[in-house]
Amino acid sequence: MNEYLDLLRRTPNFRNLWLGSVISQFGDWFNVIAAAELITRLTDSGVALSYLFLARFLPLFVFSPFAGILADRWNRKHIMVLSDVLRGVTVLGFLFVNDAGDIWFFYLLTVLQFSLSALFTPARGAVLANVVQPNELVAANALDSLTWSTMLAIGAFTGGVVAAFFGAAAAFVADSFSFLLSAVFIARIVLPPKIAFPLVTGDGIIESERPVHGRFAFLDGFRYLLNEPFILGIALAKAGGSLVWGAINVLEITYANELFPLQNSSRFGISDPGTATLGLIYVVSGIGTGLGPLAVRRILGDTSRRLMVGVSLGFIIMTIGTAWLSAVDQLTTLLAATVIRTLGTGTLWVFASALLQTIVPDRYRGRVFSFEFAALTLTQSISTLVGGYLLDAAGMPMQGVMAVMAMTSVVTTLMWLAFHHSFRRPLREGLVPVRVTNEQRI
Repeated sequence: MNEYLDLLRRTPNFRNLWLGSVISQFGDWFNVIAAAELITRLTDSGVALSYLFLARFLPLFVFSPFAGILADRWNRKHIMVLSDVLRGVTVLGFLFVNDAGDIWFFYLLTVLQFSLSALFTPARGAVLANVVQPNELVAANALDSLTWSTMLAIGAFTGGVVAAFFGAAAAFVADSFSFLLSAVFIARIVLPPKIAFPLVTGDGIIESERPVHGRFAFLDGFRYLLNEPFILGIALAKAGGSLVWGAINVLEITYANELFPLQNSSRFGISDPGTATLGLIYVVSGIGTGLGPLAVRRILGDTSRRLMVGVSLGFIIMTIGTAWLSAVDQLTTLLAATVIRTLGTGTLWVFASALLQTIVPDRYRGRVFSFEFAALTLTQSISTLVGGYLLDAAGMPMQGVMAVMAMTSVVTTLMWLAFHHSFRRPLREGLVPVRVTNEQRI
């Protein structure tokens, strides 16, 4: 851990970015627990839960292309601060949702909140490569993953306790405050003006780095991806994973409330055993996503070739964990399988992010991350909707729906391994990334 602590000590810009993430992610998990508890209390419907996650995911898909253009055109710090402040105000509106007739308002506010998140996420993904050195990117992403996981574990547990003892309203207020405090830290980041550097292609051709503007800016970014199949494949890696974990977001809530509610939770003063189980699921998910990238990075290292191996390993472990989830018969095995699955998804996420931040030029980075985010939210929305439909309309048992997700994971893993194999020789010979850039590092 000394390496990660040293990274925080000597890079104040990254430290402020990281502190903002710590605080807002802590509040986010308050929101997740409270929203799930509110939906189940007011509607008791699997489809309603699916609509909740769709309200979270679809705005990210719709607005991400525009957010990517903004992240490449305007000051990324200002975009993140504005997004945090507006989200802090928006989530206070959840306090006015009190009965089933207000559900439409709940969904509307969720759509607004995650539309603002669509502005934040590509900007943050792009700016990370501006606040650390190239050889620190994997460590920074691994620390981000550990932070997300720790906040998942602590925030989910604390959020579950707060929701159980004080109700959903207290959790929503805490989430609002976390956004505002995050904005304070991000506002302290210092990013000098961008300086144009020439782009040197893999063929040795020098291209001038032009300002990002005009109505065809998104098409320019999309054209870049089409011309770089290796980068396009990496940008789609998380989309393959989210096709699996999207439905699991819904299934975990049903597992917690219907199959494995925590027995005797009232002894600990928790009146809702389902909420207690959901908190435990998020705690062990935090353990898996936190430890996975750290362990795999320690074994594989940071080169492009090894990062690709890490993504492949993440897919394989995710598939094993998902298959195990389809056969669990008690709470302890559910938690163990969740650790394995999230160990894989965490590794997949960190290594794919580090690859993109390493090899994508700064002028395209916002649009590439927005494309990646749009793709993963689209597949996550599809997976979520399918999971809810199979549970409610098709009447499929829980284990049956999870088995469908396991088969989906097998297919996506095989597709990724085929992609990895097709680039094995260029990776071994050092020909990937296909574009090497001399660009500003802050």
